Amino acid sequence: MAAAQAHAGQHKWNFGAGPAMIPRPVLERAQAEFLNYQSTGLSLMELSHRSQPYEDLNNKAQAQLRQLLKVPDNYKIIFMQGGGHTQFAAAVYNLIAWRHHQNGAKGDWRQIPVDYVVTGSWSAKAAEEAKRLGANLRVVCDAKKVLGAYTGIPAEETWATSDPQGATRQADAEAGQKPAYLYYCDNETVNGVEFPFVPSLHDPAVPLVCDMSSNILSRPVDVSKFGVIYAGAQKNIGPAGVSVVIIREDLLQTSELKDGLQPVPLMLDYKTMVKNNSLYNTPPMFAIYMSSLVFDWLLDPSAQRVQDGDASIYPHSSFVGVEAAQARNERKASKLYKALEDSRFCRIVVQDKAARSKMNIPFRISATPKGDSSATTDKKKDEEMEAAFVAQAEAKGLLQLAGHRSVGGIRASIYNAMTEEGVDVLIAYLKEFESQY
Repeated sequence: MAAAQAHAGQHKWNFGAGPAMIPRPVLERAQAEFLNYQSTGLSLMELSHRSQPYEDLNNKAQAQLRQLLKVPDNYKIIFMQGGGHTQFAAAVYNLIAWRHHQNGAKGDWRQIPVDYVVTGSWSAKAAEEAKRLGANLRVVCDAKKVLGAYTGIPAEETWATSDPQGATRQADAEAGQKPAYLYYCDNETVNGVEFPFVPSLHDPAVPLVCDMSSNILSRPVDVSKFGVIYAGAQKNIGPAGVSVVIIREDLLQTSELKDGLQPVPLMLDYKTMVKNNSLYNTPPMFAIYMSSLVFDWLLDPSAQRVQDGDASIYPHSSFVGVEAAQARNERKASKLYKALEDSRFCRIVVQDKAARSKMNIPFRISATPKGDSSATTDKKKDEEMEAAFVAQAEAKGLLQLAGHRSVGGIRASIYNAMTEEGVDVLIAYLKEFESQY
């Protein structure tokens, strides 16, 4: 019993990819407010979504996110139910409707191209959904075909839509049409590939749609370069159940059968959600509330300094938000990648250093030491070592380090909420584990 109590009291470090770690001060504040929100005498989860306290919270959360990302005035922020998978479909419906109306609501909407850059598992799933919904899918870049695996990002100059004189854009010009959008995933959670740039060589009249589910708020972003940004909350914002959508307001376009295309389902209709201030139906109130607390935490200078444990790294006392998060994330990722590079047995999956994610770091463990070209790899033994690594890590309170079920291996997700101390503990464990062999 005593041993079990000691284990239960052990500090836990959550390296899960999502649902992911939430800052402890946020959890403690939610705990304190759980039974009596804003002196209403009720829990937030009991309030009507039409009540003034909740409407105030909804507006506050939008304003906080606008401040954090410096969202321009001509962009709308909405909170929608579901996660990234829901947005795979929403983007298709809404942007095809917009382009169809740009075309004068003439022609077959199924002929409107939708362009996808596929650099990992999530962008591949997004492309599959677009195709399943009947869209004219064009994969303008497939990293697996170019590189042999999802281990980097092919040069933008090689994408099918990058050259104005290339076959793809010339064919569009001859057909008198433009794609509804160009889609990419900014950070591939499964594969650990992150864009170090914003695509810019496509036709500027084609809106850029970006899935930022696993790296939103981890670094500054110029929102004005995008038509739509969306992000499931459960990785770097808050609990599962809500997605953030940031959309340029001129792209808001609903559709009906009389327009000559399938109607946008109302629950996926960006224009309907904007018109109703994300309150068309009962929203995921608690997830939005928790997201607002995370936004508060990011905007609090003292909270950011506590997170790092060293106030001297800040150039000034008001260094907060995504700028402070970026500095911390770069330090955390840099030291973990360095430890993996120095390891005899750990092998970083993403070969393109510029495209290595600062949020999700996948690696493999092999019993064959690096540099030993004469050794023969034993896959079964390698998998046994990886299983032992995960099991021993869990016993020490380092949780959810197993790689995604589709790829295996090890994956450390070090989102904003993960402290530098947590990364240091993981690095120390890496060295301890390696000393066993």
